[in-house]
Amino acid sequence: MSGLVWLDGRIGPPAEARIDPGDRGFLLGDGIFETMRVVNGHPPLIELHLDRLAEGARLLRLSPPHRRELCQAITETIAANRLRDGALRLTLTRGPGPRGLLPPEETQETVLIATFPSTPTLPAVNLHISRQIRHGDTILSRVKTLNYLPSILARMEAQDAGADDALLLNQAGRLACASAATLVALRGDRLVTPPLSDGALPGIGRRRLLASGLCIEQEIARDLPDVRAAWLLNALSLRVVRSVGHRQFSPDRDWTARIRQCAHPA
Repeated sequence: MSGLVWLDGRIGPPAEARIDPGDRGFLLGDGIFETMRVVNGHPPLIELHLDRLAEGARLLRLSPPHRRELCQAITETIAANRLRDGALRLTLTRGPGPRGLLPPEETQETVLIATFPSTPTLPAVNLHISRQIRHGDTILSRVKTLNYLPSILARMEAQDAGADDALLLNQAGRLACASAATLVALRGDRLVTPPLSDGALPGIGRRRLLASGLCIEQEIARDLPDVRAAWLLNALSLRVVRSVGHRQFSPDRDWTARIRQCAHPA
């Protein structure tokens, strides 16, 4: 985290930002978040991110601030940090509450917005198949919640195996996604990505690829049959997959450029 942060209507240094010790996001992971690219001082896909935030809030019965207020807060935070290119994270929790699982009848949600500088282009990745499971039949697979323990454990497993990242399977043993990215694969001359019903997160870049007709949803077995190239895609990066276990893949520069142009517009 760098520069100034926006917390519940006030902008200041991170060291002065204080979250209530009873905040359910801190204690129970009761919240959601969105990470956005910032290009030339503006998140180009902000409306899609706020749509997903609103849908996640609806599913989890959270009450986010009005969209106009969020847009204004995002604009103010980017301006306060004089950020041209980088990333922004918006975190929404249910706010403080009493001890126990049930939230209070009246909640005061916590909103935190932080910015981050640009990161260098990331190299190709070697992937490990994780023991962690994505359950496609639960709403939690459709929401970016604050509880990322399965992904954290999957990434640690990958590190132990000498890999860069991990792929997670669903309960049927098919590929769902990576620890923090959408899996996109090239079969013949067609891009495919696992369906939401297989546990894939509804990523913004994924959504744009599907809407453009460049990609279709298709089940992908763990051994990636007939796949000749693959990528990991999220809001901030597109990474070429070099290998999954002992299976090697060849990079495809043309498809890499086409995916990036569609998923990461300026």
